[in-house]
Amino acid sequence: MIQLQNLSLQRGVKELIKQANIEIYPGHKVGVIGKNGCGKSTLFGLLRNEIQADSGDCMVPKAWKIVSVAQETPGTDRKAIDYVIDGDIHLRELQKALEKAEEQHDGSRIGHLHDELAQLGAYDVEARAATILAGLGFENAQLSLPVSSFSGGWRMRLNLAQALLCDSDLLLLDEPTNHLDLDAVIWLETWIQRYKGTLLLISHDKSFIDACVDNIVSFESQALVYYSGNYSSYEKQRIERLRLQASEFEKQEKKKAHLNSFITRFKAKASKAKQAQSRIKQLEKMQEVLPVHQSSAFQFSFKPPEKLPNPLVRMEEVKVGYGEKVILEQVKMNLVPGSRIGLLGKNGAGKSTFIKLLAEEMRPLKGDYETSAGLTIGYFAQHQVELLHLQSSAYDHVFRLDKTQTEQQIRDYLGGFGFHGDEALKAVAPMSGGEKARLVLALVVFQKPNLLLLDEPTNHLDMEMRQALSFALQGFDGAMVLVSHDRYLLSSVCDDFYLVDAGAVSAFDGDLDDYRKWLFSSPTMSSVETAEGKDTVSKASNRAPELDKKARKRLEAEFRQSTKPFRDEIAKQERVMENANKALAEIEEKMLDTSLYDAENKAALATILNQQASLKGQVEDAEMLWLEAQEALEEASTQFEQNTQDSTEA
Repeated sequence: MIQLQNLSLQRGVKELIKQANIEIYPGHKVGVIGKNGCGKSTLFGLLRNEIQADSGDCMVPKAWKIVSVAQETPGTDRKAIDYVIDGDIHLRELQKALEKAEEQHDGSRIGHLHDELAQLGAYDVEARAATILAGLGFENAQLSLPVSSFSGGWRMRLNLAQALLCDSDLLLLDEPTNHLDLDAVIWLETWIQRYKGTLLLISHDKSFIDACVDNIVSFESQALVYYSGNYSSYEKQRIERLRLQASEFEKQEKKKAHLNSFITRFKAKASKAKQAQSRIKQLEKMQEVLPVHQSSAFQFSFKPPEKLPNPLVRMEEVKVGYGEKVILEQVKMNLVPGSRIGLLGKNGAGKSTFIKLLAEEMRPLKGDYETSAGLTIGYFAQHQVELLHLQSSAYDHVFRLDKTQTEQQIRDYLGGFGFHGDEALKAVAPMSGGEKARLVLALVVFQKPNLLLLDEPTNHLDMEMRQALSFALQGFDGAMVLVSHDRYLLSSVCDDFYLVDAGAVSAFDGDLDDYRKWLFSSPTMSSVETAEGKDTVSKASNRAPELDKKARKRLEAEFRQSTKPFRDEIAKQERVMENANKALAEIEEKMLDTSLYDAENKAALATILNQQASLKGQVEDAEMLWLEAQEALEEASTQFEQNTQDSTEA
C-alpha cells in the first residue's frame, strides 16, 4: 500500500502539498487531477524516489516494481520493436547473461537462465510488443523502422509502449493520451481496465478518466483530497463538498466576527478580561476554512463572423492525396453555417488530410471544390503551435492581427485565455505546451472565422480550459470540423459524425459508443474484443437465476402498457424531425442556386429563409419533446429492471 503521512512538498518557494495524508491500496486505479502546475507530476517524481519530501513520509512497498513513461526518446537507429522491448531492463540483462553463458558453454547456467526468461515471458515478448504497438496505431511495416525515423509524438507512443510492456506493481501514467488519436485512446482504455496492478493516472480527459479509474486524488488548495468512484462520481461529491464548505465558511466568518466584536468591546475591562483572553485563544485555534472559488480562469467566446455565406464549402467527387498517392476518393460534402462535424476514423485513414484540404494547405487532385467569397478559416493544428514567434509575446501576436486595438482591449481579451497581467507580455519561448496551445486558440478565435477546423485542439489543455473551449464551441455560429481524442468534447459540441475510412468520407450512423463497437470489430482489436467477450460470459454465469418465465412475461406486458405513451411520443417526434429535416434538406438544396441571391429574387430568398428558420424551430421543439419522453422511458426501464432484480433476489 502507498501511504503519504503528514507530507509537505514544495518546489522552490512554491508550496505544492501541505500536510497530506493519503492511502492507496494495491490494485486500485486512481486518477490524479488538478490544475496545471499544482504538483501532479512532482508527486510522481516523489513516488519514483527522484525527489524527497520537505516533511512527512512517502511510503511505497520496497518490493514493488514501479514503471512510468520516459519523457525523452533518443534518436537511435534501434528498431522500434527492439526499443520497446529494451524497456524491460531485467529481461535484456538476462538475455545478455544467456549469450555469455552460451559462449562459455556453461550448461547449468544456460538452463537456469532459460527458466528465468520463460517466467518473464521472454519467448512471446515480441508478439506482446507488436500487439501493444498495433493498439497504439503502429503498422506492421513500422515496427522494423529506426526510432530516429519517427516524429516526436510517435516517439512518445514508443515510450508508452515500453511502459505498458513491462511487468509492474505500480504504473504511473502522466498524460498518456496527449499524443494519441481516438482509436489509440480507446485501445489504451481497454488495456488499463485489464491491468492488475496499482495505477496512478494524470489526465485532463474526462471520458478517459471515467472509464479507467475507481478513485480520484484531487489537488485542492495545497491539500490532497481522496474521492471514491470515477470522475463522474467525483464531480457529484465535489459539488456537495463545496456546498458544505461554503456553508462552513459562512458560519466561521460569522463566528469570527462575533469573537472579534467581543474582544474589541471587553478586552480593556477587568471584569471581562478573562473571557476576552479565552475568545482570543478560540480565534487562534480556529482552523481556517477557505472560501470556495468556483469561477474558471478562462472566459471566452466566438464573436459572430463578419459574413455567413451558404454554403461555405462545396465538394463534389473530390479526390485528395500527395502526388500520385490518393488518400481520399470521391469526397462529396457541403459545409453550411451551423454544421458541427466530428471526424472519426483509424489512424492514417485521412482525417488530417481532409482537414488540410479544408484549410487550403492542400489542393484537390480532381473534382469540383468551391469555396464562398466570404470564407474565413480558423485553423488549429499542432504544427501551428510550432510556428509561433518564440521571442514575441502573446500581446505582440494579437496586436499583429489588429493594430487598431488598444492595449487594454488586447490585455482584456488575452485574460480570457489565462494570460493575466505580465503573462501577456512574456516571450513565447519559455511557455509550456498548454500555454502555447491556449495562445494559438486565442489567435484563431480573434479572427472571427466562419469555418473552424480543429485538429486535436485539447493536447496539453487542462480540464478548465477544455470546459471553456466546449462552452465557446457550443455558441459558435459558423461551420466546425473537429478531430479529437477527447470524447467529452466530441460528444458535447458535435451534431454529426463522419467516418473517414477506405478512402471515403461518409456520414456515420451512430454515436461514439457505436464507433467503439465498430472499431473493435476490426482485426486489430479482435483479440481484445474476444477477451472482453470472455469476461462478459463469466459475469453472465455469476448472475442470479431469472424470474419464472410466465411471471416475467406478465411484468413485461404491464411495463409495455404503462410506458406506451412515452414510446408513442418518441415515435411522433421522430416523424416530425424526419419530415422537418427532409424539408430543410430541400430548402438548403434550393439555396445552392446562386441566382436566388440576385436582387430581383429578394422576396423569394426572404420566403425561403423564413421557411428555413421555421423548420429549424420545429426540429428544436421536437428534439426537446423527444428527449423528455426518452428520459422518462429510460427512467421507467431502470425502475422496472431494479424491481425485477429485487423480486429475483427475494
